[in-house]
This record gives sequence, C-alpha cells and structure tokens, in this order.
Amino acid sequence: MHTDISHRFLGFSMLENNTNTPERKNPFFEPYNTPHDTVPFNRIKTSDYEEAFMEGIRRDDEAIEKLVNDPEPPTFENTIVRVDNENGEGYYDLLSRVSTVFSCMLSAETCDELDQLAQKLSPILTKHANDVKLNRRLFERIKHVYEHHRELTAEEQMLLDNCYDGFVRSGALLDDEGKERLRKLTEEAGMLSLQFSQNLLKENKAFTLNITDEAQLDGLPETAREAAALAAKEADKKGWLFTLDYPSFSPFMTYSTQRELRKQLYMARNTEGTHDNSENNLEICKRLVNLRREIAQLLGYETFADYVLVHRMASNVGNVYKLLDDLIDAYKPTAIEEVKAIEREAKDAEGEGFELMPWDFGYYSHKLQMREFNLDAEMLRPYFELSKVIEGVFGLATRLYGITFKENKDIQVYHPDVKAYEVFDKDGSYLAVFYADFHPRKGKQGGAWMTEFQGQWIDRKGVNVRPHVSVVMNLTKPTDEKPALLTLGEVETFLHEFGHSLHGMFANTRFESLSGTNVWWDFVELPSQFMENYAVEKEFLRTFAFHYETGEPMPDELIERIVKSRNFMAAYACMRQVSFGLLDMAYYTKKDEFKDDIIPFEKQAWAKAQVMKQLPDTCMTTQFSHIMAGGYAAGYYSYKWAEVLDADAFSVFKHNGIFDQKTAQSFRDNILSKGGTEHPMELYKRFRGQEPSINALLERNGIKKQTNK
Repeated sequence: MHTDISHRFLGFSMLENNTNTPERKNPFFEPYNTPHDTVPFNRIKTSDYEEAFMEGIRRDDEAIEKLVNDPEPPTFENTIVRVDNENGEGYYDLLSRVSTVFSCMLSAETCDELDQLAQKLSPILTKHANDVKLNRRLFERIKHVYEHHRELTAEEQMLLDNCYDGFVRSGALLDDEGKERLRKLTEEAGMLSLQFSQNLLKENKAFTLNITDEAQLDGLPETAREAAALAAKEADKKGWLFTLDYPSFSPFMTYSTQRELRKQLYMARNTEGTHDNSENNLEICKRLVNLRREIAQLLGYETFADYVLVHRMASNVGNVYKLLDDLIDAYKPTAIEEVKAIEREAKDAEGEGFELMPWDFGYYSHKLQMREFNLDAEMLRPYFELSKVIEGVFGLATRLYGITFKENKDIQVYHPDVKAYEVFDKDGSYLAVFYADFHPRKGKQGGAWMTEFQGQWIDRKGVNVRPHVSVVMNLTKPTDEKPALLTLGEVETFLHEFGHSLHGMFANTRFESLSGTNVWWDFVELPSQFMENYAVEKEFLRTFAFHYETGEPMPDELIERIVKSRNFMAAYACMRQVSFGLLDMAYYTKKDEFKDDIIPFEKQAWAKAQVMKQLPDTCMTTQFSHIMAGGYAAGYYSYKWAEVLDADAFSVFKHNGIFDQKTAQSFRDNILSKGGTEHPMELYKRFRGQEPSINALLERNGIKKQTNK
C-alpha cells in the first residue's frame, strides 16, 4: 500500500483488447503470491496491461471522489497520507503497479505490440494525470492542509511541501482556460517524447554493417570478431554483423583499420533521427522544446530551465553556466593539447597531409594510448569475466556495508538473460530484491539504467516494505568460444548502475515518493558516480580481476598502467560532457519560440566547448534521449555537478581507507538511506562536514587549477 498522495496521484508512466477468458484472472488484480511479492512475469500477457490500466484509472478516480467528499476537515492524515481499508490493502495502488511493470518492459523488452499499446494509452494516461493535478476540490483540500496543519516531522513537512508544490507546478493555480491549455500541451509532449524514443530505437536497430570479406576485419580483436560472427548467425546472415549497440560499435571504431567502414559506422550512429523517413526526430525535437517552454511560461516562469532548476541543487541558470564555464576554463587548454597529440599520432602514421576526422579519433587515440601506456581495453578483458566482475561488485558492497547477495531462481524474470537476487543486510535480515539484465538484444534500448519494480516505504502498521530494484545494461555478450569478457569501461558502467541500485536498496523512509532515488536530479548521480572510483583502485581489482583461463591475478604492472592511464583523454571527455550540458541549456533557456534549424543551432550552442572541427551533417539532438525523452531536460549538467560531489566524497574514503566501514556507514546513513527527505546539500554536508569544492575533481583528473577569473 503506497501511503502518500504524491506517489499515488502525481507520477505515472505510460499502455490491446481485453481477451481474458473467464477462467483466467488478470495477474495485476490479485496478490502476486510470489517470493517477496515480486512481479509474476510469466503470468502477464500483453492483453493484461490495458485492462489493468483502465481499472487502475477507475480506482484512482474512485479514491479521489471519496477524498474530496470526505465531510471531515482536511488534515495531513485524511488527505495527504490517506488510508482506505474497505477494499483491502493495495486496492488503490493498481495504476502504479501496472505502470511500473509496463514502463520497464517498454525499455528492456519491448515489441511492436507494446509500442502500439504505449501510443494508444499515452494520451489516456496523461489526461488522467491532468485530471488529478487539475482537480480543484482536491487541490483545495491539499492547500488547506498546507496552510493549517499540526506540527509535522521534517519528513512529513517535505512530503506536504512536495505535494502542494507538485500540484502548483502542474497548474492547480491556473484559471480554467490556463488549465485547458496546459492539458493540451502536456498531452502532446507526452506523446512526442514517446514517439522520439520509439523512432530512435527503430533507427538504431535498423542499421547493420554486414561484412563477408574477412580481410575487412583487419585490426579487430578476437572478441569483436566472435561477437560479430554470433550476431550474424543470430540474424541468419553470412560473415560478421556489426551494429550501433555500444559493445559492437566501440571496438570497431577503436581497432578497425578500415577507415571507410569506420566512417560508415560513425555516420550511421551520429545521424540517427535525421534521415528522410518515418523515424525522423528533427521536428519532434523542435516541438518538444517549444511545448516545454510554453508549459513553463504558462506556469509563470520565463524559461523551462527556470521552471526545472527551482528543485535542483544548482537552483538557477546562472549557477549551471558558472559550473560549465569553470570546467571549460579548467579543462579546455588540456583538451586542446590532447587532441593535438592524437593529430600528431595520426600524421606520424599517415603523413603530414592527413586530416583527422571524428571516425579516426578512437583509432588513433588507442594507438597513442598503446604507445604511452602500453594499455588497451582488450588486454584487460581476460581479467574481467562477467561472473567474476559480479562477485567483485557484490563483494565490494559486502566489504563496505556488510550486505550479501544470493541468486534466487524462484523469482521470476522477464527474459532468460536476467538474474534475480535476494539481498540481505549485515544482520542477515532481508533487504531487497535485485535484478540484473546484462546484454543487448532486439527489444532493448541502448545504454544502461537503474529502475524499480517496487519502491520502499513503511506502512501504517510499521512494516518496512522493501524495494525491488533492477539494473539494465548492454555489456559484451558471451560467445560460443568465450564467456562474457568486459572492458574496463563496462566494469565502470556496472559499478555506476550498481551505485544507483544501492541508493534504492538502502532506502529507509516512511513515504515512497521520498525514498531511494527520489531525490533532486543533480543529486541522484552522486551514489552512482561515487562507485566508479573503485574501478581503478588496486585493492579492489585484487578481489576479482583474475584471468578467465589461468586464474592468475591481474599483474601489478598492468594495474599500475591502468592507474597511470586513468586520466588519458580526461579533459577531452570532460569537454564532451560539458558540450552536452551547453546544448541542453541552449534549448531550455529559450524565451521565445524556437524556430531555428536544429543542426546549425546545435553546432553553435556547444561551440565554446568543442575542441575538434564539427561535421555539417551529424546531429546529437535527434538521439539525445536524456533531454528529449528521459527526464534530464535542463538537467544534463547534473552529471558534472555530481562528479564534483563524487570526487569530493571519495576523497574522504581515500583519506580513511577505501573500504573503511565507518566512513561507508556514514555515507549509507546520511546519503543512501535518506532519499529525498531533506535538502540534498544538508545531507551532503552531514556526511562531509562541509560543502563540496571542485578541487578534488581537478586533482583526480590531474588538472592544474587555473587562476580565478
């Protein structure tokens, strides 16, 4: 039973005809009766979703009717954390239950049927969310509680503030005309962001590079060849098949000697969503930018960024630009030198007349890395066998926090690739369910993310309902010849998402809408990026990095090379992220209608962070899910903001010992368990004893501090 109105009525995801026979019950309508009430994936049919969504909406409407017609004066208890027992526990949680499963499946295991369903039901769900947020009588009750309430705990106060503010930011104070306008804008924005994601996935999966001449595999390591042979076999094609999924794309760009093929692959990836076909995202992006601006202005803000940043640690546009500009000042001179070194590497190999292009960058930077550090991703792969990496990551959580993981095959999963674990706290009590979904496949979005099938909350009887968290990645697959052998970058990705999952699993708050990762957006990346620091720590690597054939530990001198090369191209990578932050801000600080052509606008928007010549036809915007469909609009800077925090936080561990349990306990108690119950800076200061500074990040990246400007 979700106990708070913010969770119940303010945050829904997205949605065939009811073909249920009388003998069969829709699994969403009854208790799951599974281990820890985990989702019974094997019992769910596509046709169950729509029925459950529609019934969930009906129950929501019923619950709201009861609430607004309650003759008792509004109180915190009967309005904000209302409990209704007459229909049994969980009766009114149906919508949240089905939404969670459906939205997870749309990202991790979709198909045409689900996509069509999502299109059909997106406007219905947006309308329902608007009906709730714009319900005048409901808001009047919430407003009354907001203005006249008993003394509340800090957590209760945060919930009430969020609830009131959530309604206001969703248009509750608008007149009827304004509310109607807002409905139309949000419904259209909901549909378009869904369309954006679906177009991008189709475009990504539509491209393949099928090589039948073995000579064209020149330079590629064995792992990439085997993976491509497996992909071809799975697609019923001859030879070797390369795709735009990262485990396929990245090795090709790094190792292939075939410049024309690198170019082909690069251009396919960097023009997604711009082609003259039904998957074109250019106009969708334009419209989304304008819709969000209009929504913000209707609600009394000058720009969408102003609207968003009220609830961020950065707090305003000026502070975001200050962070991005400070990073440009600190890192750009080094980034320019890094690019020059790669240009020099290419010219030494190809002759003075050679012009370095973006599809050459990965190839020659790898050559330079080999020359300077004698290190590349393939050398490390044999030491990063997936099952050992899992042991290492779980073992790290055990050393820091005392928690343990045990695979439970009785917990159902949505695809054979997925593993489900029970997680136990250091006292042996049950803590959470953890799902891990490691490899790319046809119905799965690219990238990596953490999500939840169930959040955490404490019910009115004092029962602490524990979370079911899931990490979804696209790591290198096993082949017929070899197990899944990861790159160091993939190990970092795993650690990153695992950091998010710890934030979810350690949640320990009363209300679900304030628990776990329900924190301000520029704070949410701290727990994840913090974990990445361990990837290059010798003491950590010693625990799991063993050669998959010989069992030998990774040699000391190889670890030394990893540590030495850690900052290889760090400034370039920083500028790349800063450029994405600038692009994001350029769109969402617009005060007037956005009419520009996307591609030239993009080139201009991030120009001051660019350290290489830009190509005229490439486009990031049309595939930039984070800011178009993923919730990071006017928030992409958060990655760099959190990086300042994670470097600063990890410096405490470096000082006290990277496995120091006392420091880890403080990190757990003050940050990981607290969710969004307090202002994030207060939580951070409680752990750190002071506000963060950029110094730890500059030191980690080997960047000399510039004179203050």
